[in-house]
Amino acid sequence: MDKNTKKAITWLSIGHFVNDSYTGFINPIMPFIAAKLGITMAFATLVLSISHVFSSMLQPIFGFFADNMLKRMFIFWGLILTSIFIPLTPLAPTPFVLILFIILGSLGNSFYHPQSTGFVNKFAGSDDFGARCMGQFISMGSLGYALGPLIAAFVVQHDMAKMPITSITGLVLASLMFACVPKLSNIYPKPEHKKFIETFITILKNSTMNNLMIISMMKVLITTSCCTLLPFLWKNEMGYSPMYIGTALFLFVLAGGICSLTSRNIEVAWGTKKLLYFSMIATLPMIILFNFTYQSHPVLSLVTFVVIGYTTMLAQPVTMVMGQKILPEYKSIVAGFMNGFAWGVVAVFLSLIGLCAQKYGIMNVLMILSLIPALSSYIIKYLPNE
Repeated sequence: MDKNTKKAITWLSIGHFVNDSYTGFINPIMPFIAAKLGITMAFATLVLSISHVFSSMLQPIFGFFADNMLKRMFIFWGLILTSIFIPLTPLAPTPFVLILFIILGSLGNSFYHPQSTGFVNKFAGSDDFGARCMGQFISMGSLGYALGPLIAAFVVQHDMAKMPITSITGLVLASLMFACVPKLSNIYPKPEHKKFIETFITILKNSTMNNLMIISMMKVLITTSCCTLLPFLWKNEMGYSPMYIGTALFLFVLAGGICSLTSRNIEVAWGTKKLLYFSMIATLPMIILFNFTYQSHPVLSLVTFVVIGYTTMLAQPVTMVMGQKILPEYKSIVAGFMNGFAWGVVAVFLSLIGLCAQKYGIMNVLMILSLIPALSSYIIKYLPNE
């Protein structure tokens, strides 16, 4: 790798950090936005569901266009949209304006991820070094997503109206990335044009890719449900402050970011399949432990919550690299499926999950949901050994 491509990976990773910090704003402050607008938890989870659909479900489509062009437009416009509209959400005067801000900000997230992930793979290559670069890239996004709740909670606790000031960081970084991420047309030949329908049929007919997407969905099911429902539990049942909620989510996603840095070493030591089995099964006993301790032993429950973040996210870099290795000609589209479509599928059911949690109890729903990855782990045996 030459100096320019190393610099490109560094800037793409920093952009991932900042972009995902904005997407991390929403979960910890949604209970307070809901209280301000007078909306129920079920409606609030519907809003979050819309957010995930627009930030995730469309990623494979944008990934297709990213793979068919060498322009960098999705990276810049993605960061700009996210940094402008997500910080505006606390100022929304009505639920419908809130949804509009959520959609526009989420589209920015959907722009940024598939193209930037595909670029990292192009710059770094697909060998062991490429796997470590992908771990660094994903880790930076996780760290940004972890820091987002802390920033949002701090602002909300002091003055929710000041949130748009945070847009400055994203807008400045977008300008810097325009100058520092090299044009791919200067490095790579123009890619062969791929047909839209044939491309998606090829990807969706690949059985290994389908199994990897299921594993990604199981990871998203747990992380999204925990980060969406537990802030309501902590605020409404336990009476915790925005800073407590923000700090808890920060530690949860920080643990996921750390695991992205360490997952490659664990994969080498344990083997791919053992790592994936552990990631999918271990959540169940830890959710049960959290349920029995969050009222009587809050510190232990918080530690358990953080460990859930680590173990659940452990599979993410592994599945991403495996998917891009089995379909190397579709790097950005694979990233869109693994990092986006999986979130979108879960998001479709998020409002239903919120409605069930409102009716039957948050912890009852989380314990049932944690069964699903454990039962689904049988598909791991159909993955390649390496």
